[in-house]
Amino acid sequence: MKIRLETEKDFLKVEKLVRNSFWNVYRPGAFEHYIVHHLRNDESFIKNLAYVIECDGEIRGHINYSVGFIDYGDEETDAVVLGPIAIDNDYQNMGWGSKLISYTLDLAKSENIPFVCVIGDENYYHRFGFESASKYNIFLEGTDTNDECPFFMIRIFDESKLKNKQGIFHNPDVFDVDEGDVDDFDRQFEFKEKLVLEGQLKEL
Repeated sequence: MKIRLETEKDFLKVEKLVRNSFWNVYRPGAFEHYIVHHLRNDESFIKNLAYVIECDGEIRGHINYSVGFIDYGDEETDAVVLGPIAIDNDYQNMGWGSKLISYTLDLAKSENIPFVCVIGDENYYHRFGFESASKYNIFLEGTDTNDECPFFMIRIFDESKLKNKQGIFHNPDVFDVDEGDVDDFDRQFEFKEKLVLEGQLKEL
């Protein structure tokens, strides 16, 4: 197993991996692979933090980072966000996701990125030093600023770069997708049935 930068020859394999690992998890079907595909040509993409895990010549894991922003009302500041991250379904629960996250967070810190945001399971991401972003008065767009949003977290490397006022984090625009566009994109992949399953996000 080795961790290396993603290359162009990995693109389709990565998209298949991401599609399979997210399929029917958070919603019927998935659109994370569509985001990954378009993110590579988006100005928000951080190419030198797009890494894969390779094992026996096959891609078994992948991680992306991109640049969103925090709106403080009177000013905006760049904010790096982690994701999507995906591990091959047959290789999950082996610690490979943890290795990929830890490796790339260390790189982010070495490149003087002051903080990284993530949307995900707080019980998982706490182990990497992520905290609830509301602790620092930063909230995810569309959520209630009067309540803690435990699944929106931040890992801080340089707290001096945060503003001492309320801010609203926005993902890059490429994260906003149209379901019809995703369906068109999916025609190049093997057919997979969309299913409504318990535990998927209610609003979807």
